[in-house]
This record gives sequence, C-alpha cells and structure tokens, in this order.
Amino acid sequence: MQEPLEIAFHQIEPTPELEADIRERADKLARLYDRLTHCRVSVEALHKQHRTGNLFEVHIDMLVPGGELVVSREPHKAKERYASPDVRTAVRDAFKAAERQLKEYKRQLNGEVKSEAPLLQAQVAELHPEEDYGYLMTAAGSLLYFHRNSLIGGLALEELKRGELLHYQPADGEAGPTAVKVYGGPQSHAG
Repeated sequence: MQEPLEIAFHQIEPTPELEADIRERADKLARLYDRLTHCRVSVEALHKQHRTGNLFEVHIDMLVPGGELVVSREPHKAKERYASPDVRTAVRDAFKAAERQLKEYKRQLNGEVKSEAPLLQAQVAELHPEEDYGYLMTAAGSLLYFHRNSLIGGLALEELKRGELLHYQPADGEAGPTAVKVYGGPQSHAG
C-alpha cells in the first residue's frame, strides 16, 4: 500500500492482539492486489448486552486506482445474538468479504467478467419524496441527484433518513452526474 493502514476503534478498547490480527489481514489484502493504495478499518461495538455480549460492526474502505471498494459488516442480530458474538469473528468475516470484492475487482480489470460502474458509498443529504427525488453527498463532498426509480433492493424513498449510508453506481445524466442503482447500506454489497 502506498499509504499506511488506518485503524479506528469506536466504543471498544483495542488490544494488541486485535490490532495485529487486523494488520495481518490488511497485509494479505495488499498481497492479493498489489495496486491497493490505502485501507481504512473501523471496528465498533454496537451494544452493551448483559447476557450475550457486544455485537460488532466492521467497515473496511479500500482505495484502488480509479475507485473505492467498501465492505460494511453489520451483525445479523437475530442470528448472532445467541451465537456468542466475538470481535475477532466479525473482523474475520469482514476481511473475507473484502477479499471477495478485491478478487471480483481484479477479474473485472482483467476482462473476465462484465464490468459495471464501480459501487461507491455516499450519505443521504436531501430527500424530496413528494417530488420523487433526493441527493446523496459523495465522499468528495459533491451532491449527486437520484430518482425514486434508482432505488433497488427494497429501498423506499419515504423510509430513507438524512445521513444514512447508501451505495450507488454513478452515471452521466442529461443534467450532469446522477446516482443510478442506489442500494441499501451494509447488507447490499457486504459479500
């Protein structure tokens, strides 16, 4: 990687073992795709649960030439609530999904699969459900228009909230860049 790995912990005390595990897994990603330029990993404890322990959410943001690959692993609450949730398991599962994304990205670059526009992440900035559209705030800080018909995967314009993270595919529209194929947050492309 051209830039050093970034690791952030939220509502959880980092341990040297956990940090070493994350660094080792990030190194594996860099070996898997040598053009990976930067990687950010965020680990967050979601709940303090007395009987079953914490649930953990892991986000991995990988910068590659010409794009960004994002993995967000939220726990499947019903399934993991009783399965003794463990931060190392959540990290492992997120990195497995990241590996799958990198392999898919490499296949696309090599022309082995039909290439689609990159899947990017943005936040909901404005909503106008009565007029069938909204705007996403991109990572670059620009507003990107989307229409109600761009929402897929069961998303409804009336149910979106400002600040909610979504994934989208960009396209050039008649009036400039627009977001097409707007997907729900972590479950949409977590692998």
